Amino acid sequence: MQPIAHPSPNFGPRREGLESSLIVLHYTAMQDPKAALERLCDPAHEVSAHYLIHRDGRLFQLVPEEMRAWHAGAGFWGGLDDINSRSIGIELDNDGASPFSEPQMATLESVLPQIMQRWRIAPVGVIGHSDMAPARKSDPGRRFDWARLARQGLSIWPEGSDVTVDTERFLSLLARVGYPISDGLNPVLRAFRQRFRPWQHGVLDARDMGIAEDLATRFGVDRPVPIA
Repeated sequence: MQPIAHPSPNFGPRREGLESSLIVLHYTAMQDPKAALERLCDPAHEVSAHYLIHRDGRLFQLVPEEMRAWHAGAGFWGGLDDINSRSIGIELDNDGASPFSEPQMATLESVLPQIMQRWRIAPVGVIGHSDMAPARKSDPGRRFDWARLARQGLSIWPEGSDVTVDTERFLSLLARVGYPISDGLNPVLRAFRQRFRPWQHGVLDARDMGIAEDLATRFGVDRPVPIA
């Protein structure tokens, strides 16, 4: 799919020669897609993304992929900071409470494989904004269909049966996958569930543990714990 050029001034060079190893998905959290596009291109707001996907399926390119868009803000993944320098940012035109449209999802599913191939990004490297900043972000939220992406090899999806609850082990397992855990259980559990158990609430339970075990076994790497 050929994107519509809509340049934003809000970008710069990637720091220290870094290249993209992640794709970070966002929602705009705005009702008006035109206003969202304008904000991402307004120097006064100092935010941007590489792409915006309109709810009608149109794809806008705001920042060249080789440059550092200002979409991720403060956060960590896999113990690494400056996610802006390590990622491609994709904004999805969505108010945060509505389902994502079929044309929008189809465009995302068209563009993701191209980006992943260009930058050699594995499915485990496709994450949500809330994954890398669980204490302050919730996008792309509970209504985003991660399982749909995973069925096409564009993200990961866990299996797992019930396992005995152990809070410290849960955190260490998610740290192995990449989650920052320095803010403790509640933020990371919320982010984890938004993605993998979107309508589950309450305390950490045995199914959370089983899913975390499966994620860490299949997709995790050994990292020092805790991660900042």
